[in-house]
Amino acid sequence: MTDTTTRREFLHTSATTTALAAAVSTLGGVHAFAVDNSEQVSVGIIGCGGIMSHHVKGLVDRRENVSLAWLCDVDPRQIDKMSALMTGFQSAPAKQTSRFEDVVEDKSVDAVIIATPHHWHAPIALHAMAEGKDCYIEKPISHVYNEGHVIIEAAKKYKRVVQQGSQMRSSPVTEKAGKLLAEGIIGEVKVARAWTAELRETVKPVPDSAVPSGVDYDRWLGPAPQRPFNAYRFHGTWRMFRDYANGEIGDDGIHDLDMACWGLGVDTVPAQITARGSRMMLHGHASEYPDNMVVNYEYPDGRLLIYENYPFTAYGLHGFDNGNVFYGTEGYMIFSRRGAFSVFLGPKSTPGPTEGKDLRGERGYAEHMANFLDAVRTRNTATRANPLTAHRSCALVHLGEIAYRTRGRLDFDAKTEQFVDCDEANEMLSKKYRGPYGIG
Repeated sequence: MTDTTTRREFLHTSATTTALAAAVSTLGGVHAFAVDNSEQVSVGIIGCGGIMSHHVKGLVDRRENVSLAWLCDVDPRQIDKMSALMTGFQSAPAKQTSRFEDVVEDKSVDAVIIATPHHWHAPIALHAMAEGKDCYIEKPISHVYNEGHVIIEAAKKYKRVVQQGSQMRSSPVTEKAGKLLAEGIIGEVKVARAWTAELRETVKPVPDSAVPSGVDYDRWLGPAPQRPFNAYRFHGTWRMFRDYANGEIGDDGIHDLDMACWGLGVDTVPAQITARGSRMMLHGHASEYPDNMVVNYEYPDGRLLIYENYPFTAYGLHGFDNGNVFYGTEGYMIFSRRGAFSVFLGPKSTPGPTEGKDLRGERGYAEHMANFLDAVRTRNTATRANPLTAHRSCALVHLGEIAYRTRGRLDFDAKTEQFVDCDEANEMLSKKYRGPYGIG
């Protein structure tokens, strides 16, 4: 990116077209609002496993106008896999490191994509924003509730673009469904239901073992407590442990909770949370989380959001393993992040509009990344999954987990952002960080 300093210091958001035009003029005409992608963005990749393969492959296959400047991971084998996906994409190879600081402190880097385990999201993002980098952060942006606010404030302070990886926010399926909801096709939406219904298998614990050669294990642990290496606390299965993750509700569930917030149209956090979970069938499972969970969230105006996850079904609910139902006063909409929706109206559930075969299966990955890259170029921080929007969805993950681990039913004061008369629950809104990898 040229004129990096000028762009980073310029007013980052614009309320009107006139203001935006003034910004473009000040920048010498290089930008066009969310359209002109002629400017190359220098990107650092942090965390080279799992979903990052999808991101990098997408950037390469679409020939996006980006330069992949760095590949960062504590396991060199992960970097090798990512490097192989970049073959032929750019003339100069990406630099490689196990230290995210090398990436975010490189002044030539404009933005970073963070796809580490959850416990690293906030520490890396905060350091990156302080160094003037825009951040695409995989879901959830926070490992605990209070990290969401820290990220919101940092984005404001440093005038940074932040996008959570909730890609259905950018799908054309979501756009079409959103227009119908806004037009009142199902009336006033009173209840949203979200679910994860997929077969899960028991993973039996294994003994601790030696750290794989070449892995920077201390840095992998980062802010998490010091523990011996265990294969299930590493690639892929780290999701089973609270030190690094947020359970099923914070893995697949956050996608569907995010769309439930979108469909319900809430602009605050819930006032009451009731959570139940158990070991239904995965007996002897290595995970620290229940294998099933049901959480009810009641908002201050009485609207209700329900989350359910079940490990025993290959058939899903309403035909989808991950999905939502929005219940309105005139009908309901079944919506899935698999790229589909259907409307049913009136007392006889008369079929209404659907996504249509031209949009079926559209999941928004390319559009969501384009929304982020456009925002990096234009300095328009109002991304579709901006920090405040992301926090309201991630809050449901954290509040539900806290309710489950404490009293099962808790009241939450949206103004003070504290649980009512439950010190144990309030302590769980934040956490301790192992030095020197904190967020301070």
